[in-house]
Amino acid sequence: MKRIVSFLLLCCVAHGVFAQPAIDTTVRLIAQKENVIKAETVIKIENLGEKINSDLPELRPTISADGNLLFFICENHPANTKYRSVPNSQDIWVSFRDEQGNWSEARHLSYPLNTAQYNAVYWISPDNNRILIRGAFVQGSYAGKGVSMSDLQEDGRWSQPQALNIKNYLKYDRGRQSGATMAHSGQTLLLYMAPEEGSSFNDIFVSHLHKDGYWTEPKSLGKKINAPETDEMTPYLAADGETLYFSSNREGGLGDNDIWMAKRLDDSWTKWSDPVNLGSPINTPNWDAFFNMDAGGEYAYLTTSEEGYGESDIVRVKLLEREKPDPVVLVSGNVYNKKTGEPLSADLLYETLPDGTQVGNGISNPIDGSFKIVLPYNKNYGIRATAKHFFSISEYLKLDSLIKEGYVEIHKDLYLVPVEIGQTVRLNNVFFDFDKWSLRPESFVELDRVVKLLKENPAIEIELSAHTDSRGSDEYNFKLSDNRARSVMEYILSKGIDASRLRSQGYGETKHLTTDETEAGHQLNRRVEFTILKG
Repeated sequence: MKRIVSFLLLCCVAHGVFAQPAIDTTVRLIAQKENVIKAETVIKIENLGEKINSDLPELRPTISADGNLLFFICENHPANTKYRSVPNSQDIWVSFRDEQGNWSEARHLSYPLNTAQYNAVYWISPDNNRILIRGAFVQGSYAGKGVSMSDLQEDGRWSQPQALNIKNYLKYDRGRQSGATMAHSGQTLLLYMAPEEGSSFNDIFVSHLHKDGYWTEPKSLGKKINAPETDEMTPYLAADGETLYFSSNREGGLGDNDIWMAKRLDDSWTKWSDPVNLGSPINTPNWDAFFNMDAGGEYAYLTTSEEGYGESDIVRVKLLEREKPDPVVLVSGNVYNKKTGEPLSADLLYETLPDGTQVGNGISNPIDGSFKIVLPYNKNYGIRATAKHFFSISEYLKLDSLIKEGYVEIHKDLYLVPVEIGQTVRLNNVFFDFDKWSLRPESFVELDRVVKLLKENPAIEIELSAHTDSRGSDEYNFKLSDNRARSVMEYILSKGIDASRLRSQGYGETKHLTTDETEAGHQLNRRVEFTILKG
């Protein structure tokens, strides 16, 4: 049962963490006490019904993070692109779930997602705006083995898929089968394939997105995951980025391939906990694979041949607590032009603070600017949208001190400010300790973006300003804000920006944005900004 709760991040006190933004206090929390299934509970598998399943084989379910979008394969359907010419033709079908939890009649997708090849969706980005599909495509034409990305377009159609550039990929994909999935961050790719020519024994590999846009050479997940002379395939990495589910025919299973679970122990991607068989009823004496989940981690979606409508059906099953990944935070919102209020299509990225390491990416919907990202607990994040000719107002989410109470959803809109004379940008991720004006280290990531803007636009001149709430005397507030504005300017000067392009000004409490009678109001009025004066 979902209920409204108060989600309080660490609030600033009088002139404390100076530029920390206000956080929405209304979020939806799925209460764990009502969703925990005890070990003695009998789990019942739920068939998704005849609007999705038929007397034909339905395979490879791929569910969105919010649990409302489902892609799957239907085999040998008369509507399939090459039904008459390709044996066991496999095409992509899609279904949507409404607010009452009902699935729509499955719909066959057209070109460019369904082609003359065997087709499949491997992954859906948390924002539902990108999908990873089977095969390497170049400008819509099939080019061979590999994986490709397709983006949702403004007309609601999917773009022509474009192959991911994975270093030495064909050196590893030489067996009978291959496939992939991606972490919710969009920066880690898991692949299953066999380097030995014609082999049916797959291993699971990892590849990471390089800053230059290519993907690193695949690396084996190690001996704990890839057992000798066994078939490891159809990996799924849970939203926590650590819990791996995969299919294997290793010893200890209930029959043919079973679903196993292991936890990643470090960032090498080669050290894992001992894989655990998920047992019955998730596993059967038959071939079990294609396991994946929504971000909440309550339900698993998979294929079964047990008592269904046809040869194989898409089902979901509620997980025991011991089988669930760690809970995560799902952040959703819209990207807007700060000047006009219009929604924008933009790239998104999120990074950990204070180190500024980019740990994920996304895109906003080209129609309404909507987005979703998934964030594990135990870290602090800066999130922002990026687009040409705009400067982003970043947001700060402090998750390192929160108790993992369960799967949480937060709404947080993002804004982009056009780079124009007279525009003012709030720098949310600039921080000071209480009653001080020396910059905290987590501020450097934000200020380096200002430095980058100035270096890329040498005609721009800006005013750096600082503001306080109304607590404290006028004289105190002017002095504090002026010193803080000067501290920000000195940092930017230290990065090689000419002093003639900068000026600093403290305004104390003279330019409030809202009433100063609440803590949220105090927080909004305490801020650091820059205004474009020339350029």
